[in-house]
Amino acid sequence: MDISIPITDGFPLETQVEKILARDPRAVARAISRIENDTPDAPEILKALFRRTAEREAHGLIIGLTGAPGAGKSSLVDKLALHYRALDKTVGIVAVDPSSPFSGGALLGDRIRMQALATDPDVFIRSMATRGNLGGLARATVDAVAVLEAAGYDRVLVETVGVGQDEVDVVKAADVSVVVLVPGMGDDIQAIKAGIMEIGDIFVINKAEREGVERAERELVMLLEMTTRPDGWHPPIVRTVATENRGIDRFAEAVERYAAFRQQNQASFERRQAVAESRIVELLRERLVRLALSESPGGTSLQAMAAEVASRQRDPYTVVEEIIGKMKTRQNAASAAESATDNHTAEVGTKVGHLGVAVSSIDEALNFWRDGLGLELKEIEVVEDQGVRVAMLPIGESRIELLEATGGETPVGRFLAKRGPGLHHVCVEVADLTAHLARLKARGVRLIDEQPRPGAGGHLVAFIHPASTGGVLVELTEKKQ
Repeated sequence: MDISIPITDGFPLETQVEKILARDPRAVARAISRIENDTPDAPEILKALFRRTAEREAHGLIIGLTGAPGAGKSSLVDKLALHYRALDKTVGIVAVDPSSPFSGGALLGDRIRMQALATDPDVFIRSMATRGNLGGLARATVDAVAVLEAAGYDRVLVETVGVGQDEVDVVKAADVSVVVLVPGMGDDIQAIKAGIMEIGDIFVINKAEREGVERAERELVMLLEMTTRPDGWHPPIVRTVATENRGIDRFAEAVERYAAFRQQNQASFERRQAVAESRIVELLRERLVRLALSESPGGTSLQAMAAEVASRQRDPYTVVEEIIGKMKTRQNAASAAESATDNHTAEVGTKVGHLGVAVSSIDEALNFWRDGLGLELKEIEVVEDQGVRVAMLPIGESRIELLEATGGETPVGRFLAKRGPGLHHVCVEVADLTAHLARLKARGVRLIDEQPRPGAGGHLVAFIHPASTGGVLVELTEKKQ
């Protein structure tokens, strides 16, 4: 039986992770695509990267830029990236673009604006579409940044599509949060201060050649003087004209000053802890919502439930109560099955039922097992649904089962073709096979057979996948009363 190895993009997971850690741009791009598309193996990639990147945290720096649309964030990212490339630093860029109304994909405006960087092998640019999402955008973007951080980019720049709750969440996850403003906003600064002002580590007034820059800076200074940060940092205000590359050096110096301040401040760990808390809650919320919707009453879709509520056929409170009630019922049933099985612990695994040995020919194998060792051949039978001929030789309270394939495409036939004769499986006798399978499934054990089926000697049997047993194919059989 083959041992399952996680595969992504045609490569084992470990190989894919090594490619990302080696900054292979294709591997990085594929990993981010899997995160965006929420494929089943995306969490496994992220878990593996997280375990491998602790030593890289001090190496890189994540810089998040947010602000109103049209503030010139893309131009600032472009010039800041060129500044870092002049210092021979590698740069990763994640730009959250508006979605195409036709394909749902990113409009890729940032790649067009950043043509000078797009061909640089030490610069990775990824545009991520909003796709109209509210809840998942921040998580997907933060996870994409984690991939770039794992790949060892010296500077990772995150540009959001505009001021909003998701953008605030993304920037909060950055090491350095930059708020970009433009002259002439006037009362608009008041409108955004509740969501943005408290998270800015650096404030950039871009397009500073415009009239009104003095007024904008005065208003910003007044707003900043009204608040005191717990870490004692006073956010600097930097004027830039990104299109003319003016003020970029001062902007980069401010970024590095805050990064150095943050490294020496205890509040920086508290901030990372708060970000980690937010990520856990976000992931938990997303998983629980998915689980809840999968438990919808009668398998009704979210759209169908919404239609019933909209037409006043049902109220949303009862719908939610029914979903939660169904989740509780399933959880209680799983707990009862586990509890019932735990009561049989003393009866489980009292002995090895048998050892299954794959052989090319039972007649040839009997020369050793029967004639050489002196074991008695009790019987030979054919189990049609498993495509195997079985010779049973009792030994003590257990037995040896010699397994001869009836065809090349049977499980034992494939085993012999791949590995040759040898130990095929271990059989453990249990008291209640159905209950034991339910208990294993509740614990996340991968089952080949979720329900018992007839096996040799009239026993009910079920097989456990080697991926959950350390590489050994395990058969469970129910003890005959």
